[in-house]
Amino acid sequence: MEAIQLLKEVANAKFPETMEFHADLNIDPRKATQNLRTTVVLPKGTGKTVRVAVLCKDEDAQDVKAAGADVAGFQDLIEDINKGELNFDRLITTPDMMPQIARLGRILGPKGLMPSIKAGTVTTDVGSTVKEIKAGRLELRADKFGVVHIPFGKLDFSEEDLLENFKAIQDTIDANKPSDIKKQYWNSAYISSTMSPGLQLDLSSLTTRDYS
Repeated sequence: MEAIQLLKEVANAKFPETMEFHADLNIDPRKATQNLRTTVVLPKGTGKTVRVAVLCKDEDAQDVKAAGADVAGFQDLIEDINKGELNFDRLITTPDMMPQIARLGRILGPKGLMPSIKAGTVTTDVGSTVKEIKAGRLELRADKFGVVHIPFGKLDFSEEDLLENFKAIQDTIDANKPSDIKKQYWNSAYISSTMSPGLQLDLSSLTTRDYS
């Protein structure tokens, strides 16, 4: 993709910038049928080390840590959260723990760490979820204006790897098009890096999957 190549050429930051995809969709998130919220696994990862915590029964903590969780437990983890010690990037829990999580909403909610079924962070398959998040699974959601903002790797990734992650996001957005959207779905799409302006993408090329 020419836009990815151009961003790599003009980059001059002294750190690996994050590549970001911004899609303005022709949806109304106030309608339940058009509230886009799902997950996407970036096949080439995010380029970021993600610390995952799991709120679970203490007797399950060792197995969960063996699956890759950085923090796992019950009462100790709840106490840490209540003290504002949020030493993790994602929080996973099981359905039976939701009453405990609800009490922590005032702390977790503003930080975007509240587990939810739609985000795939309330699950009975904790081990697989931990591994997927570690490998590059992200929440994909539209904001109240119908715009999706999501990273798709680091600028020091190869162009091929960035494009593969980009395609995964586009495919997920298209696969989750609300059934009651009969008009044009995409209004505009941009990519940018942390320190760069946004580059607008040609929607017709996206529609035909012409990434040359």
